[in-house]
Amino acid sequence: MKTYRIAAIPGDGIGGEVIDAGVEVLQALAARENFALAFDRFDWGGDYYKRHGRMMPQDGREQIRHHDAILFGSAGHPDIPDHVTLWGLRLAICQPFDQYANVRPTRILPGITSPLRRVSGPELDWVIVRENSEGEYSGIGGRVHQGLPEEVATDVSIMTRAGVTRIMRFAFRLAERRPRKFLTVVTKSNAQRHAMVMWDEIAAEVAAEFPAVTWDKMLVDAMTMRMTLKPESLDTIVATNLHADILSDLAAALAGSLGIAPTANLNPERQFPSMFEPIHGSAFDIMGKGIANPVGTFWSASMLLDHIGEPAAAARLMRAIERVTATPELHTPDLGGKATTRIVTDAVVAAIQADNS
Repeated sequence: MKTYRIAAIPGDGIGGEVIDAGVEVLQALAARENFALAFDRFDWGGDYYKRHGRMMPQDGREQIRHHDAILFGSAGHPDIPDHVTLWGLRLAICQPFDQYANVRPTRILPGITSPLRRVSGPELDWVIVRENSEGEYSGIGGRVHQGLPEEVATDVSIMTRAGVTRIMRFAFRLAERRPRKFLTVVTKSNAQRHAMVMWDEIAAEVAAEFPAVTWDKMLVDAMTMRMTLKPESLDTIVATNLHADILSDLAAALAGSLGIAPTANLNPERQFPSMFEPIHGSAFDIMGKGIANPVGTFWSASMLLDHIGEPAAAARLMRAIERVTATPELHTPDLGGKATTRIVTDAVVAAIQADNS
């Protein structure tokens, strides 16, 4: 029996609650399938920072370097500046492990109501591809004359031909595999006349390699309107690090809740492990109340299974998720219900065990 090693990093806030739920569901799933999962837990994050002055050990990446995948909870602590928690943990894993393709599927799951009028479900079925290694989050910049009236602070958006080309090829390949074979390239080249113009030019160059894919281009501000007014006109979407970060949060809200939204941070060449996480953040306001929605973690776990080569298990987990979301009594408060994390987790485990497909 094949055993996969998974690094579980709960992080902060509700991260521990949803990762515990995710591990439980994955173990129940593995019991139905012909493979095993071995989890190693790494309690890095805000509490670790308070004890050691850093979010993870200096050799932290080496500790998880040879795992098959990473299941991540959240980064963010109210007592620690956000840039410290993000760059000290999540981005400290994503960038050195070259997880350059951030993939965020969005669709309206059964039983969940979109805030958009006249949208019942099929009209909103997207995958947002986010460039995850450079761009606006390159980390290049600094501050001088700090605290003085003439203080200057810079954050430099770095886009390279190599980085843009590879994310475009990834997005076109993904669009090619989807039924509609349609890609929208998000840009802001009317105002950002250098890097974003190169982004557009490379998109056109790469498009020539994929004649089966129809594509169009959209300014990021107009894209927010298109997502809300004409969701059916979109399918696969590719955008820069910052633009896709913002648009994917909007997409999750339009699909019903941030609590259900998954993410895969992929190193497609598999030189490093890829990382899977819900996008909802640490949510300290509900920490310890037992009401965190674990669906985003479960969906991320399904993407993890597909990535490591267990597509049947991934499909079984998605069927279980959909069976549970279809029942309003199993909705957590973010979806307008009263169910707890424990109730939803138990329901998904039961659905996995009952699935004879």
